[in-house]
Amino acid sequence: MSTHDITLTVNGTDHDLTVASRTLLVDALREELGYTGTHVGCETTRCGACTVLVDGRALKSCNVLAVQADGRAVETIEGVANGELHPIQEAFQTEHGLQCGYCTPGMVVTARALLNSNPDPSREEIREAIEGNLCRCTGYHNIVDAVESAAATLREDSA
Repeated sequence: MSTHDITLTVNGTDHDLTVASRTLLVDALREELGYTGTHVGCETTRCGACTVLVDGRALKSCNVLAVQADGRAVETIEGVANGELHPIQEAFQTEHGLQCGYCTPGMVVTARALLNSNPDPSREEIREAIEGNLCRCTGYHNIVDAVESAAATLREDSA
């Protein structure tokens, strides 16, 4: 089995790794680097629990090889907060956008990508953005409320 030396910049920190060619990004993050907030759900790209940002774009890390992320900036759920809860995380808590919490990291990271590119999304745009993230507990209404609330807070903070 061939291996590759790669560098991943995860949440602003460079990590040098030697990985097998077939190592998935989610496995490198969780098993090699200890970023266990990125969850493994379905392993078929359907649930979105493994969503991370790669160069600012939301990607399902169970569908990306670690070697494909070589030299790129990866942000996990651990990188969203900076010592205190990010407004998106606060909104998920306040608006009851989480229950069991398994899907929450992927939802928050997906919401972050949306709000970075569109600071004032409509409810329909929010629904479209999170359509690749499955939640079996909430029914999505509170998640959409949370993203909408976070967007308003972030707009106020930037004004």
